[in-house]
Parts: sequence; C-alpha cells; structure tokens
Amino acid sequence: MPESRFVVIDGCRTPFCRAGTDLAALAADELGRIAVDALLTRTGLDPALVDEVIFGCVAQPIEAANVARVIALRAGIPESVPAVTVHRNCASGFEAFTTAAERLAAGRGSVFIVGGAESMSQIPLLFQEDTARKFLTLTKSKSAGSKLAALSHFRLADFIPRIGLKLGLTDPVCGLNMGETAELLAREGSITRVAQDAFAQRSHERAVAAEARLAEEICPVYAGGHAITRDNGPRTDQTPAVLAGLRPIFEKYGSVTAGNSSQVTDGAVALLVMSEQRAVELGFKPLGALTAYAYAGCDPARMGLGPIFAIDRAAKRCGLMPSDADLVEVNEAFAAQVLAVLQRVPIPDEKLNVNGGAIALGHPVGATGARLILSSLRELTRRGGHRALVSLCVGGGQGAAIWLERR
Repeated sequence: MPESRFVVIDGCRTPFCRAGTDLAALAADELGRIAVDALLTRTGLDPALVDEVIFGCVAQPIEAANVARVIALRAGIPESVPAVTVHRNCASGFEAFTTAAERLAAGRGSVFIVGGAESMSQIPLLFQEDTARKFLTLTKSKSAGSKLAALSHFRLADFIPRIGLKLGLTDPVCGLNMGETAELLAREGSITRVAQDAFAQRSHERAVAAEARLAEEICPVYAGGHAITRDNGPRTDQTPAVLAGLRPIFEKYGSVTAGNSSQVTDGAVALLVMSEQRAVELGFKPLGALTAYAYAGCDPARMGLGPIFAIDRAAKRCGLMPSDADLVEVNEAFAAQVLAVLQRVPIPDEKLNVNGGAIALGHPVGATGARLILSSLRELTRRGGHRALVSLCVGGGQGAAIWLERR
C-alpha cells in the first residue's frame, strides 16, 4: 500500500430504481454525470484538481464509448483530465476504486473521482447474426430491384431479438445463467426455499428501516417531470406469504425466485478519493481509508462462492478476519448465494448487511461495488466503528473483498 493512505472523502449516488421504472429513460452516462455533478457540489472540489476519473460499467452504452470519459466531460471535469472505464462484471465499482489506489501507489495521481454507472433498462435487444447479414446486404443494395431482392429474404423469425440482458447474465464457459448458479449452490448446501425467502424478507425490512440513513447518500434525479429522491426497490408491504407465492424462475422445481434474487436496477455512484496527504492539504476530513483488498477466482458454475476466496486472500495479505470487522457486506446477488457464503464464513447477523442489500435495494451491476463502499463507511461513521469488510461475488467465477477503516 502507498505510504500516504488512500482515503475516501465523500460520495453520493442516484436513487436505485427497478429497471423499466423511474430512471429507465436515462442512459448510464447521464446517471453517472448526475452522480459526479452532485459529488462536486457536495464536496466543493475544484474539478481541475482531479487527476483521473475511473468508472465501472458492465453494459457500456454503444453511443458512449468509454462512458467514464463522457461522464467526466459532461460533469464539467476539464478536458485535460483523462478518464477510463473499467469492467469486472459485478465488481466493476470495486475495480474503479482499487484501480485508483494502484494509480496512487504508482505515483500517477493523488486525486480521483471513481464509481460506477449502469442502466440495465437500456441494455439493448440484438438481431440474430443471420438477420444482421441480411441488413448488411440491404444497405449495400443500390438499385430498387436489388433492394427488393434483399428484402425478400427476410422472414418473421429474423425479427425475434436476442435479449442482451439475458445473454449478459449467462456464463459462456459453464453455460449457466446467474440464477442457475444460485440453484446449484442451494442444492449443494441444502439451502431451503424457506431460508432464502426469510433472508429476502430480512433485506426488505432492513432497507425500509434504513430509508432515512440511506437518503444521506442519495442525490435527487429529475426525470419525467418530477424529482426522484428515494430507492424504489424496498417494499413496505413485503411479507413471507407474498414471497412464498412466487414461482421459481430459473428451474421448474427450483427454489430461486424473483423475490429472493437481487433486483435488476438502474443507478450510479460517485466517490471522491485521494491520498491522505492531499486531503490534509485541501482541508478535507475523510470518511475512511482503504486497508487492503483482494480479488480471487473460482469455479464459474459456483461464482456465488467468490467472496469466500477473496476474503481468505485478503486475510493472508493484511491479517484481518471477518471477526475483526464492525460491519460486513456480502452483496445479495441471491439469497441462496449469501447463505452459501455464510455456511463457510460465519458472520453475526447484527453485523451483516445492516441496511439491507441488493435483494431490496437492487443491483445496478457496474455501480454496486461503489455503493457498498459508500454505505459501509457512512454506517461506520454513524456507529463510531473502526473496520468494515465489503465483498461480492462476480459473474464468471470471481470474488472481491475490500477492507475499509476509519479513525
């Protein structure tokens, strides 16, 4: 780690909203711009002091290549400041954060804006490959006759789309979608439907109870003629009976449902991070600091176990165990996945996901890691705690773990 600690000054995020609802009309670059703009306003930082902008995004908009650069310029960051988009599936928000730490360690900057943005509503539908070839032939046709001939080759089946979201959530190596990997863990760990639904109920209850606390990290978004100021995923009317009535969605006789899975969500998070020395020079009081981090690989078919391997690798680097943490976050990709992790890494209930998790709040995949960092540091501050461990599983068979501390 660098001699001058890598610290988090502040952060803010948009509300997290279910795909197809309040934020559906806003692309990832616009969500990211809103978060960065709010961060600059909240901290009063001169944008010219930023050395680099680093943002995570999984489904990068076609029309905004290197979405981090688009976010930075539209948020008023000087054009001389470089920007880069990073992608590690569900850990993309972590990757932005730790990439900045590595830049600092290498002496390649001391002030960074990092985070993540995702519009899962706007992940596109795709044409079949054969359909695309027919369109290519059509565009190359010059005469009316050749255009009609090209059009005559189209069939109704050509317009059945490939669903980008579904493709992105399916692992090409093991052939399973993310929900099927959760079903595998449920079977192997004998994790019941009742246990999964109880965990999902807990997530909603904690998120609803934490609404006022979570509001402290949210900036309003103006869309559809009104201000959106709160997450719309947590359900005040969620009950065990409602959860029990939902059908499995990945396997006919399975136990993973829409109710005990993370929500498909839109949102963005921005964090101001820098060296501790620079924070002193600029008069900032940090929320907390990075202690250690680790990424680890695992079987893609059991990607939900990734936090176990990452937490273990981090422990070997810094000597800290989950028992040393005042707060622990294990991202709620699926209830079955978190419960499978807890079978191997026991964590007291009063320390785990204390303000709810992705089952209630949602999981905009490129942004979630940054939210975990922000929420954990703010909760540590409220509680007067010292250390937080944040982790998540990563599609493709990886895990990520970050240790944070405050003095």
